[in-house]
Amino acid sequence: MSKSNSFLKVDPSILNDLADYDSATVQNAAILVRGYVPAGEDYTGPDLEQLLPKKGGVTVGYAMTSVWTPITEPASQPLDQNILWDMIADTTAPIVVVLKDGDPQPNRGALIGDGMAYLMKALGTVGAIVAGNARDIPGIAKSGIGLWATGTVPGHGPFGIQQIGDTVEVAQLKIKHGDILVCDQDGVARVPIEIAADVAKACAEVRAKESRFHATFKNESFSIEEWRATR
Repeated sequence: MSKSNSFLKVDPSILNDLADYDSATVQNAAILVRGYVPAGEDYTGPDLEQLLPKKGGVTVGYAMTSVWTPITEPASQPLDQNILWDMIADTTAPIVVVLKDGDPQPNRGALIGDGMAYLMKALGTVGAIVAGNARDIPGIAKSGIGLWATGTVPGHGPFGIQQIGDTVEVAQLKIKHGDILVCDQDGVARVPIEIAADVAKACAEVRAKESRFHATFKNESFSIEEWRATR
């Protein structure tokens, strides 16, 4: 798999534009562009929590998907982790690594800790999304990457990576390798590459409309008739 072919598909300015907006605005903008789609193709469910940064903020990058076994000794030889690290190192695009727990004993071991977080940061990762557990949260905070996970535990067992580049499900959202992900305190909004430019433009329209609504509501002379006139 060529990582440059997988990720360098939109102008970097589009990612910068998306980073100016929260995930809810991006999801609203995507509705304007392509209508409603099933939630499982659109945004994460409530099981996913933003653990870092503590003060919030928006992280935007391309999904690099992976499946791990953090507890059970695998029956077959796991993949070489260097494949994943080389893929991250070989791109200049911002990467959000997606780690899925594929262990026979799911959600019992940690998929990421501070050592892995520091390595990811050094290679160019901006965030990690974990369908499973993280650990060493204070240490990961010092690494500087954003972190979303469905849980935390203090340990893991025999550790191996089983898949790279396959579609994975995280908190009820199906994420494809190379999707643009907009991540914040609400969760993750998925932006398919092919509509990313249009979604970025539509975000400004959503923000302007919401600003008009909010100004109407804050007006001391607010009336429901005035509000309806702005819709």
